[in-house]
Amino acid sequence: MDTAIRALSVNNISMNYANVSALKNVSFEVKRGELFGLIGPDGAGKTSLFRILTTLLLADSGTAMVDDLDVVTDYRAIRCRIGYMPGRFSLYQDLTVEENLAFFATVFNTSIKENYYLIEDIYKQIEPFKKRKAGQLSGGMKQKLALSCALIHKPSVLFLDEPTTGVDPVSRREFWGMLKKLKRQGITILVSTPYMDEATLCDRIALIQQGEILTIDTPDRITANFPRKLYAVESDNNYRTLMQLRENPAVLSVYSFGESLHVTLNEQLITENGHDFQLKEIEPSIEDCFIELLRK
Repeated sequence: MDTAIRALSVNNISMNYANVSALKNVSFEVKRGELFGLIGPDGAGKTSLFRILTTLLLADSGTAMVDDLDVVTDYRAIRCRIGYMPGRFSLYQDLTVEENLAFFATVFNTSIKENYYLIEDIYKQIEPFKKRKAGQLSGGMKQKLALSCALIHKPSVLFLDEPTTGVDPVSRREFWGMLKKLKRQGITILVSTPYMDEATLCDRIALIQQGEILTIDTPDRITANFPRKLYAVESDNNYRTLMQLRENPAVLSVYSFGESLHVTLNEQLITENGHDFQLKEIEPSIEDCFIELLRK
């Protein structure tokens, strides 16, 4: 990718903790102004990668560039250009909302007034509580405060590590609406999440498991490349039906999905022997594609 349109480049990054491989030759690029999602379950390596890219950890091998700056040799410059919202709430809980925001503005040699336009839509929602200590805020309010503090110095690249974990569905929707507005202001956004349904809200995504990238593409192209027909089976006893389907030679894969079972079939065996269960063809989701990639 042309460096003029590239905000971030990761090349063969590997990281180990004792005998555990957290990251295994991870490589990808992110365009400027892109909303890029790193999608995977807990323990997949998302946080380790974010800490490397935000210059908090050193990789065992590989290289990474943020805004054309090397994460090892140019770490001081990178820290001035990025915003980082870690998964765990890390602001000063004994300071008020207003005091936290002023502190982070001062650290980056700016002021709330100078960049208020960046956080106005977000901060207005917590401004009535500006005298409240951060530790006394609800999960959704903490999330908005953390995002405001990460934005107050006008970063060119924003890293959000599982920002919606543990917050209610309404706050999740509001948060993603905020990210769409920030993207329109030209900020490059990298967000990690274990929620597969949030993948469709990104421009492109990387599916990651056990430190390895399974695939990278737009959500639509990933689901369009699902390799076979997908079916749903509904039953009054899903567990019993699941066990029965796993013993059926015509069933290639079967797993629980909400209130139904999702099934793929061995078409050759179906042609030869047929089947004795009712199927409804459905469109695959990102989660279906993730499971299929794991199965391979």
